[in-house]
Amino acid sequence: MTNPVVLIAEELSPATIDALGPDFDVRHVDGTDRPALLAALADANAILVRSATKIDAEALAAAPKLKVVARAGVGLDNVDIKAATTAGVMVVNAPTSNIVSAAELTVGHILSLARHIPAAHASLAQGQWKRSAFTGTELFEKTVGIVGLGRIGALIAARLQAFDMRVIAYDPYVTSTRAQQLGVQLVTLDELLEQVDFLTIHMPKTPETTGMIGLEQLQRMKRTAYVVNVARGGLIDEDALYTALTTGEIAGAGLDVFSTEPPAADGPAHRLLDLPNVVVTPHLGASTHEAQEKAGVSVARSVKLALEGDLVPDAVNVAGGVIDPFVRPGIALAEMLGQFFSGLADGAVTSLDIEVRGELAAYDVSVYRLAALKGIFSRIVSESVSYVNAPLFAEQRGLEVRLIVEPESPLYRNITILRGTLADGSVLTVAGTLAGTRMVPKVVEINGYDIEVPLERYHVVMRYKDRPGIVAIYGKELGDANINIAGLQVAPDDGGRALSVLTVDSPVPDAILTKMREAVGADMFRQIEITES
Repeated sequence: MTNPVVLIAEELSPATIDALGPDFDVRHVDGTDRPALLAALADANAILVRSATKIDAEALAAAPKLKVVARAGVGLDNVDIKAATTAGVMVVNAPTSNIVSAAELTVGHILSLARHIPAAHASLAQGQWKRSAFTGTELFEKTVGIVGLGRIGALIAARLQAFDMRVIAYDPYVTSTRAQQLGVQLVTLDELLEQVDFLTIHMPKTPETTGMIGLEQLQRMKRTAYVVNVARGGLIDEDALYTALTTGEIAGAGLDVFSTEPPAADGPAHRLLDLPNVVVTPHLGASTHEAQEKAGVSVARSVKLALEGDLVPDAVNVAGGVIDPFVRPGIALAEMLGQFFSGLADGAVTSLDIEVRGELAAYDVSVYRLAALKGIFSRIVSESVSYVNAPLFAEQRGLEVRLIVEPESPLYRNITILRGTLADGSVLTVAGTLAGTRMVPKVVEINGYDIEVPLERYHVVMRYKDRPGIVAIYGKELGDANINIAGLQVAPDDGGRALSVLTVDSPVPDAILTKMREAVGADMFRQIEITES
């Protein structure tokens, strides 16, 4: 029996090859040479890439034996995950490989801004000696605000506490107990903005967080304050940042990421590159030898697991070969329900029950716990979330998680229920099932409201006092904005209120959402985007 063929398409560390072991036929190809790549893929069972090799539908079609695509890093922009899933090919990455590197780069940006290191270097390199022009500020006893207290945020907090800085944070999904463990004070976003000397943002990029630091937020800050973004381009509104930097609203900015990379010559980010109070780096968050080696070794181990038919914790689209075929379709449902649940939650979750009821009770459905947590945290943390690190995120936040499996399911053949207690004591419930022969994923209950809505990409959920004409009100707002309602369900309760779940074809702008909420008098209103793994 011949050894499985593992194709290395880009330069990886020797430790990566060593991690694969002797039981594989390791071959090399230049992944940027398209004809050579397609030819080499014909025999490949697995391929390891970094960021330069494009694995798209064409490449997958040329690889009839391919079982796994491994990206030695965090981002997956060069891998067509949907096409890989359709082809039955697992995609894995290394979600935790760069967290130390990203945290250290953030600290580097903060120090560079505080002491004007890049500008002072450039001046001296030009033969100038202008000591007084680069008088800086100490970090000692200054206040740093961390927006997003995930794994990277926690690492930054620990490092800056060593400078005797006061660390405050805004993260609606972190409990006060977890913050106390980190020695961090939780505050509101407005309180954070008004108090900080340095602001660093570490949130995932979602419709809710895109542009979350705009001109209004920047104007709340001290004129001596600095902002740093090493997380995702677009979290800070680049036009607003330019205005704030050129009008003296803030003192400076450190940027490693941009809304378009590299910044387009006619784009909003490009103007920032020429400002004297801006320190920029070309997306170097993961660019250390250590991070690259960790990434290579991590995905090599995942490739071994995948080709041996074992559960692969870092899989981003399928969960490994040991999952029973009857269980496998529900993995995606559990992950989508996790995203939906997280989109509805308006605060930290302190406990979570994942209930699986029906015929599935006769099978091992432990992977549903991983999938639900992956869905929840993909909307909360800035790091890439996988089956292996999702439980770690839950543990770090003090989230108690139980998997409950019961055969009784009166209404559906199988049903998956997420029931969580929030920090304010309220309970949030979301339930879903796979319907029909096509096994369409649907939400069938939200907080006791019985509905049946296929899970699509964009949803708007609202609760309001039930009365005639409500549908016409928000229908007009969406129609005027040229946003199509692809589906709609209204579920009344016995107390005179109703829950509406809309499926829309495109994201609804914030201004329209505000008008809709005010027009219907909603006491709960959320826009939710379900993203593919």
